[in-house]
Amino acid sequence: MLAGHCRKPYSSRMSPLRARAEKGRLVLDVPTSLPEGAVVELVADDEGDDLTIDERRTLHEALSASWKSGEAGRLRPASAILDELRQRR
Repeated sequence: MLAGHCRKPYSSRMSPLRARAEKGRLVLDVPTSLPEGAVVELVADDEGDDLTIDERRTLHEALSASWKSGEAGRLRPASAILDELRQRR
């Protein structure tokens, strides 16, 4: 079975295919045993993150507080924040 034609993202007999963008085209990195003309669905590879549950909770709390601050009109230009961060180095 090919990706997109089965209930799982890919069949148990087929490992995910990896490709790179080159000159506006997706280029597979390894040979495949797929038949000529086979159509596969490629998705962007998101390796996720390595946050712990506590770190993720802290992140979401900070994002929520930031959103509420913005809604309340307490905003700063991104350029000012970046300048401040650069000065800390």
